[in-house]
Amino acid sequence: MDEKSNGSLNSLRRYTRLPALLHLLRKREITLLSPTSWADRNDSYYLEQFKARQKAKTVLAICLSEASETYHHWKIFTEGSDSGVCIQFDRDRLLEAFPAKTNVRHGAVEYVELNKATVPALDRLPFLKRFPYRDEREYRFVYADANREVETKSFKIPLGCIEKITLSPWLHKDLAEIVRETVQSVDGCNEITITRTTLLENKRWQNLARQDVE
Repeated sequence: MDEKSNGSLNSLRRYTRLPALLHLLRKREITLLSPTSWADRNDSYYLEQFKARQKAKTVLAICLSEASETYHHWKIFTEGSDSGVCIQFDRDRLLEAFPAKTNVRHGAVEYVELNKATVPALDRLPFLKRFPYRDEREYRFVYADANREVETKSFKIPLGCIEKITLSPWLHKDLAEIVRETVQSVDGCNEITITRTTLLENKRWQNLARQDVE
């Protein structure tokens, strides 16, 4: 993937696994899950406190990124898996899938230095993380329900909000074409751009080292 084409300011990226991508494409929906299994216990604790103080029976979330592709995003959010994928959404079209009356709030995460932190307002709890995570540049969707206890919550999205799909740098080149054909075989997905990232092996970058030095 060329870095110039990697950073649309109006894009949101979701790093996930191939099965989750196929579910999204076949069902045409995006799914929010419980934050209790998140690796960052500080982060999940803030969501737990938000749930308790809101007296909500359910709080679910999904995290995307406003940042361009980085090694960190692939390694952490897909756990370095060859089945990892990055779904790049058009921000405006994705946000339109969450009407105002869906109990969903969304926004960019704020990264706070511990020695400058103050007691946060209740409505900010789901959108705060510690400063060391700042390079993630998360954009988060949070669903709260005061009456029902559910484990997941899905929202219909148009496939047209997907700008492109990028396959894992750990996926073998010989398998990338098969995965691309499989994804594009899903009804309505034949024109979605699907490429394998060259983050770990970029010929254009490598060729620079081979140029004669004058």
